[in-house]
Amino acid sequence: MSSALWATDPTRRTAHPHHLFRRTFSFPAMLACLLAMLATLTVRSRFNDTDTWWQLKTGEIIWNTHTVPTTDLFSYTTNHHAWVPHEWLSQLLIYGAYRWGGYSGLMLWLCFFSAALLVAGYTLCSLYSGNSKTAFIGALIIWLFSTTVLSIRPQLLGYLLLVFELILVQLGRTRDPRWFFGLLPLFALWVNCHGSFFLGLLVLGVFLFSSFFDLRLGLLVSSRWDLRRRRTLVWAFLLSAAALFLNPVGVKQILYPLNTLLRQRIVVSQITEWRPLQFTDPRGAALLAILGCIFLLVIVRRAELLWHELLMLIIGTILGINHQRLAVVFGLLAAPIVSRLISTTWDSYSAEKDHPVPNAVLITLAIATVIMTFPSHQDLEKQVADGNPVKAVEFIKTRHLSGHMLNAFNYGGYLIWALPEQPVFLDGRADVYEWSGVLDEFAKWATLQSDPNALLNKYDVNFCILERGSLSANVMPLLPNWKVVYFDDVSVIFVRSAK
Repeated sequence: MSSALWATDPTRRTAHPHHLFRRTFSFPAMLACLLAMLATLTVRSRFNDTDTWWQLKTGEIIWNTHTVPTTDLFSYTTNHHAWVPHEWLSQLLIYGAYRWGGYSGLMLWLCFFSAALLVAGYTLCSLYSGNSKTAFIGALIIWLFSTTVLSIRPQLLGYLLLVFELILVQLGRTRDPRWFFGLLPLFALWVNCHGSFFLGLLVLGVFLFSSFFDLRLGLLVSSRWDLRRRRTLVWAFLLSAAALFLNPVGVKQILYPLNTLLRQRIVVSQITEWRPLQFTDPRGAALLAILGCIFLLVIVRRAELLWHELLMLIIGTILGINHQRLAVVFGLLAAPIVSRLISTTWDSYSAEKDHPVPNAVLITLAIATVIMTFPSHQDLEKQVADGNPVKAVEFIKTRHLSGHMLNAFNYGGYLIWALPEQPVFLDGRADVYEWSGVLDEFAKWATLQSDPNALLNKYDVNFCILERGSLSANVMPLLPNWKVVYFDDVSVIFVRSAK
């Protein structure tokens, strides 16, 4: 229709606002709002994470000094050991949220990016399956497995970028191959936000590898990509790999994820989130159930499983089973596959059959729920106090305790933030403490595998702040020259009375 005809057609002119209303309050938009509400309700009580605080302090240093630290600045035990700032850009964003809105700003950061992860996952599943209804099932799968990473930490941004990568690859694979070039700025950003960029390269390699095969092995199929599409992906892969060097420390930052998995033995074996996923865990049971459903759908419904999908499932399953914190990877890789396999179960979304008024009501209720359940400042402070030695820090400041401090592992991050004038013994940056040998010493001390006095004397510790009820807190009163000077429901402080 010509522009003149459009201008003289009163029906067209009056229908335009109606079309805008229908698009704004569409069924997919309503589902996206419900997912954003689900994300907010999930994280509203997750404000306190032990690693948030040292991330926040690092972001403050970067903000104020305009430099990215490459040595340890917070501990007296590592002797300023070299440190890989592999999450510096995420830390800067976290501090920016705090600087803008304090605790509420941090909570808003968490709600926004948690919602973005689920909505982006829904978009991915919708694009991949061609059915916005079954895509919602995929988004719920992503929600279930993402509960391992929904906290104020850089990993949340890392997995959001993984979803963006999968969206770009899907658009380049099924539409215009020029979408692949969006991967270049994505990886340049990703390498400075979180070490999961290495997984992104692996995923990209799987698509590239699969693009060369044209095969059918029963219900396992693969179609060779056309030359132009495959060549574009090759160039995008190579340029994305080159973009990884746009970081503060070069190749060390690129190899950091491998260092974590292959050389940080204590981190991977002792820290809870790196331990294997237990099948008594709801996510462990769900992982097995989803795998079973996928292969059952393939067999019973004679649905085809694509070669790259099989490889994705293998990667996601291996990572998810071996490390609890990587269960989210399984969810992100499996959700689009499930959405596609069940896409014929429901009719696809039709805008003509949509009901915008009920959608608008549900969207309004979702927004209202988010606003009404957003934690108050008092609630956020309570969450912090329930999990951190807030009152103990006040006691240390009031009594002017000085000298070397030994602190519980989970307290290190908060002490870095709340007591910056007092260097910590160790904190959640387990990598630098493993490299320097401190983590191994502390682990043996905390589990009574070594003489408790040996570590205290070696580092000339003057006072200890420990978790009340911990094994080490029960042993400290039995040691000579140590006495309790403070305790509450959360923590206890011991001071050396004489040498």
